[in-house]
Amino acid sequence: MAAAGKMSRIQLTAMVIGSMVGAGIFSLPRTFAGATGPLGAVIAWIIAGTGMYMLARVFQFLAERKPHLDAGVFAYAKEGYGDYPGFLSAFGYWIGSCIGNVSYWVLIKSTLGAFFPVFGDGNTVVAILVASTGIWLFHFMILRGIQQAAAINLVVTFAKIVPILAFILILFFAFKLDMFRFNFYGAGLEGGILEQVKATMFVTVFVFLGIEGASVYSRYAKERKDVGFATIVGFLSVTALMVLVTLLPYAVLERGEIAAIRQPSMAGVLEAVVGPWGAVFVSLGLMVSVLGAYLAWSLICAEVMSAAARTRDMPAVFARENKAKVPAAALWASNIVVQLIVISTYWSNDAFALMLNLTSAMALIPFLLVAGYAMKLTTRGDTYESGPDSARSRDIFIAAVAVVYTGFLLYAGGFKFIVLSAILYAPGSALYFWARREQGKKLFDRTADLVVFVLASIAAIIGVYWIATGYIVL
Repeated sequence: MAAAGKMSRIQLTAMVIGSMVGAGIFSLPRTFAGATGPLGAVIAWIIAGTGMYMLARVFQFLAERKPHLDAGVFAYAKEGYGDYPGFLSAFGYWIGSCIGNVSYWVLIKSTLGAFFPVFGDGNTVVAILVASTGIWLFHFMILRGIQQAAAINLVVTFAKIVPILAFILILFFAFKLDMFRFNFYGAGLEGGILEQVKATMFVTVFVFLGIEGASVYSRYAKERKDVGFATIVGFLSVTALMVLVTLLPYAVLERGEIAAIRQPSMAGVLEAVVGPWGAVFVSLGLMVSVLGAYLAWSLICAEVMSAAARTRDMPAVFARENKAKVPAAALWASNIVVQLIVISTYWSNDAFALMLNLTSAMALIPFLLVAGYAMKLTTRGDTYESGPDSARSRDIFIAAVAVVYTGFLLYAGGFKFIVLSAILYAPGSALYFWARREQGKKLFDRTADLVVFVLASIAAIIGVYWIATGYIVL
């Protein structure tokens, strides 16, 4: 049993797996088939798997070497780059997590739309009303206590893995080698392998989100070393599932057919193999999976904002906890944002794709700052005064790969999503100004921070203009 108020190693690992296995994995067949064939998919997963593994290792060794930085992802950005970059990392990760939660509701409603047309593609009035009800049911359940929610997440995590394993097993026995060969180079797609791989990279960010779940909850860990264990075990387990879910459909259907299946595409693929019951089976699994992931991410959203308030990077009000030790004010703020974005999906052409890409864009900057901090730590030799040089050399290499990978992803995503993220970052800085005023501090300690704010504001104005003129279609 975990100590009172603490999470066991199993609970932390379930938090990582529960955070990662959500909406993304059920959408992988269509998403990849629309961009590439098996060869491109394998290359994409090798790049993404290597990059994210290195990022996971970064979280692992930072948790061990800097145990006092227990506020999660943004604490490393603040330590390495100062107050304003630390705030941007916290805000970006928080708002990105809120947007990710909206994608869960969109996918749930889209899944129901396959059986009940009133839900459409997840952005009808009825769909929005149902999602809104769900948002606040979860909200009041979480207010009753973090430990209770973590225990529910543990049960849900095991339950939702079952349909995914069944999908993999059924497709394994239905495997047609000739079909796999036909699809191998991306039959019918234009462009070379590199273009195909680039088109899939943003998706891999979305499905890997949650890898930092144990880091976010490090202050609840029974033992500090459990944070690293949970991160690596969760990463390896989920990566294996995602690669199989991506590749096996190429062996049962033509690439073009997979790309035309409505989301969640895992349901359509299984239906094509075993009949209508396959779609129902996967859809039920998706409901459990996505609701479980939503629970995990609701906890993370509130915890990130609360942690930022505790370290005085957000207004103090968001650090307040209720009798059940839940950061209630942060939870309210998070769910109000989720509610507003859910309402906004009514005007979106492809709400799920937009939420997926925007979530990825918002997460990349915090991830890049974490990797950059790890690079600074290792190259300076901080905390490596004793111990073998080989450990430091290894960690320098790990940090360098993580920096290159996250930087490449920002490039692969394109300027469009950086501009869209700036539309959120610039006005979100009002929370930073609020916190600084509470503490009687001047807005920016360094000229570099002011420059970053000005650039974000300019990018936000450009983004709004592009949306207004139709250059960016939401």
